[in-house]
Amino acid sequence: MTQPIVVSALYHFVPFENYAAFRQPLLDLMHAEGIRGTLLLASEGINGTIAGRPESVERLLSWLKTQEPFASLRHEESHCDDMPFLRAKVRLKKEIVTMGVEGVDPLHAVGTYVDPEEWNALIEDPEVLVLDTRNEYEVAVGTFERAVNPHTQAFREFPAYVKDNLDPARHKKVAMFCTGGIRCEKSTAYLKEQGFDEVYHLRGGILKYLEIVPEAESKWQGECFVFDSRVTVTCGLKPGQYDSCYACRMPISVEEKARPEYEHGVSCPHCYDSVTHEQRQRFIERERQVKLATSRGEAHIGADVQEASQRRRVRKASKRAAQMPLAAPEDPENASDPCHQQRSADD
Repeated sequence: MTQPIVVSALYHFVPFENYAAFRQPLLDLMHAEGIRGTLLLASEGINGTIAGRPESVERLLSWLKTQEPFASLRHEESHCDDMPFLRAKVRLKKEIVTMGVEGVDPLHAVGTYVDPEEWNALIEDPEVLVLDTRNEYEVAVGTFERAVNPHTQAFREFPAYVKDNLDPARHKKVAMFCTGGIRCEKSTAYLKEQGFDEVYHLRGGILKYLEIVPEAESKWQGECFVFDSRVTVTCGLKPGQYDSCYACRMPISVEEKARPEYEHGVSCPHCYDSVTHEQRQRFIERERQVKLATSRGEAHIGADVQEASQRRRVRKASKRAAQMPLAAPEDPENASDPCHQQRSADD
């Protein structure tokens, strides 16, 4: 029987000035263990989601916990039958979740954590404003009863939403939630700094709630968008019914796939009018190549071949790195330049 894939979501806020020194050893270890996914490193900590064989993920997490900044690192696990990521990435960032406001520090002030078992009672309180901190495309897939949609397209728009719509004098109690918890670390810290008194957030995020709260008791409506090829999950973290459009990466429902604007690998109702002729032709050709590769029993995307080769090159080096504490270089400019943040790593 095929061994299940473990998907591990993790984040940890901690002062981490030498973060650039961790990039290459961490990437080498991911390649050597056949782990894929994206990890973000910044001076405020680490964030990301990875997937691989159970023993491989455990070895990587154990190595991280031997490093002083991450001794108390916590993570959440789920399982799937197929690898949900195409490749391994470790990126250097200014923030591990991008709010774009200087000085917001979850280590200094943060909201009150509420365990999933106690969440229903909190959000049923009519005096509590229940606020979904996620983005429009995520909220459209599913959310909690009574939750307010801020209609943001990116998390960096959240402070403006707060400024224009919330008032500490009127909103005495605010309960917030997000996918895995990291956005709420910053959003609750931000609200506390703005003078809001009673601020709560769901410990472990929606994923922990769906994992442990029975479906019969659940206040969740719809499915939960996740940042990998599963696209959505439901109660018990079972795979959902949504797919993802290759052209725009938006989640698409079974009903949307039945509409004439949908063409597998080419367009969907969300992007049909914005895909150019040149893009459409490129997507059509790619889909043709995928079908040809599938008919020959080959993988169209070359990540498997590339990563197998990379794993052979770095196996010895990564084993040495896993056995030794890191010696951080004095100049972080020796590390790779930061890349722009992908949706898959933005919680």
